[in-house]
This record gives sequence, structure tokens and C-alpha cells, in this order.
Amino acid sequence: MATELFNNGKHLCLMFSDLVEEDADAVQANQFLIIDHGHGALIDPGGNMTFNELTLTMRKYMAPQDLHYLLASHADPDIIASLDRWMTASKAVLVISRLWARFAPHFCKLGKTDKRIIGVPDAGGTLRLGQSDLVLLPAHFLHAEGNFQFYDPISKILFSGDLGVSLVSGEQARHPYTHLNDALPHMEAFHRRYMVSNKILRYWASMVRTLDIEMIVPQHGAPIRGKAAVAQFIDWAESLSCGIDLMTQNAYRVPDQPIALAV
Repeated sequence: MATELFNNGKHLCLMFSDLVEEDADAVQANQFLIIDHGHGALIDPGGNMTFNELTLTMRKYMAPQDLHYLLASHADPDIIASLDRWMTASKAVLVISRLWARFAPHFCKLGKTDKRIIGVPDAGGTLRLGQSDLVLLPAHFLHAEGNFQFYDPISKILFSGDLGVSLVSGEQARHPYTHLNDALPHMEAFHRRYMVSNKILRYWASMVRTLDIEMIVPQHGAPIRGKAAVAQFIDWAESLSCGIDLMTQNAYRVPDQPIALAV
């Protein structure tokens, strides 16, 4: 099922949040489709668990073979493990950090990605889609070394990858947060572990405050909707201790306990 995030008749943003079965032993993940004047970009298309349902569901809006871009915030399996199948099902070009451009072909059969990968420089840039431009925002170390977020100036949506994640079900992900306090119980532990450092979050906050953002939509969990909630999240992230800020010598000791083999 697709959730319509924005639609002005010519520019459409969709979220697919429930394509992984609720009882599957895998994290819930969102995929996003932006269509502008008939030109399509699929953001963080996902792994093999989502491919079949995503291709079927998106046909109501755009045939997979008509996609122009696959946008990947980074190269984790839940982002692009299905790349081999997308390279077959479409003529789309993969857009990913240049740090990962030489790693992404490992998801595919030999030769499938030839001349079909755009490596984005660290500074980011703009990407033409139909009659609009998507902004590829640097988000390095949030959480990947080469990491990008995607800002759509038409919808004023920031597609934020792993920043802003809340660990909820696919059904819950369809219901946006309009106040940050409702999200924090599902959000805080993830960010403390997966974000690299407060220094990086401060740089990110300074950057995104220059943008007009109506909604932050992460790759897992529910959107953060409304300027008030967006501002609350930016303020919270800017002050968060996380990652290496929390590490001590206790995390780096030679282990002496056996790993349980039962599964």
C-alpha cells in the first residue's frame, strides 16, 4: 500500500512502508517514489524482501521500466540489496556516494551496472528530475561514511535516510509524528547507537536549518510532519550524545564468553 506524502497534480511523492511482512525477521523499511511530470526516482529501493511487492504496487503510478533514477542514501543491504533485480527491471541509473560507487556492483551480476552508476562527490549537488531539481545533501557519518539525504524543494520533504528513524511497524509508519515527544521512545536508542557523533549532528543541524522543511521522512518508521515537529527534531539531534561520544574502554576488551550457538 502506498502512502501519498505530496501531490499537486504534477509532482507526486509516495511512501511504501509495509512491504516487509510483519512477522519477518527483518527491520521495517520504507521506500519512496518521486514523480515529476512523468519522470521517476525511487529512493532507497530496498532489499530482495521488498522487490516483488514494490514493483507490483508502484505500477499504479509508474511502470518500473520507466524509472530514471535509483537514489541510494548509502550502500546497506536494506537500501540496495535488490540492485541486481532493478538493473534488469528498469533502465534506471543508480545515484550513490562515490565512496560506494565501486562497491555497489557487488550486489549485481558482472557487467550489469556498467555506465549505470553516478558517483556523487562529497559536497553533493542537484539532480534534475522532470521539471524540478532534487538536492543531494551531504549527511556523511549519519550513519555511513559516504551518506546522502535527498531534499525535494517542491514538496519541502527531506528524505533523511537513517536519521530520524523510529522503530515501529509498517502500519504505524503511515501515521506521522507531529510532536517529537511521541517519537522519542521509538527513536532515541537507535540514534545513540547508529549516529557517529554529536559533532556531525551539529554540522547537519546547521545545514538543514537553511532549508524550508515541512516533513522529515526517514528510511525506517514514521515521518516527522509540520514545521514545529521538524524544528523539535533538529534541536534534539543537535544536542544528542551518540556513537563515539558514548564509547569507553569497557567496550573494547578481549572477550572470554562463548557465543551461544542455538538459533
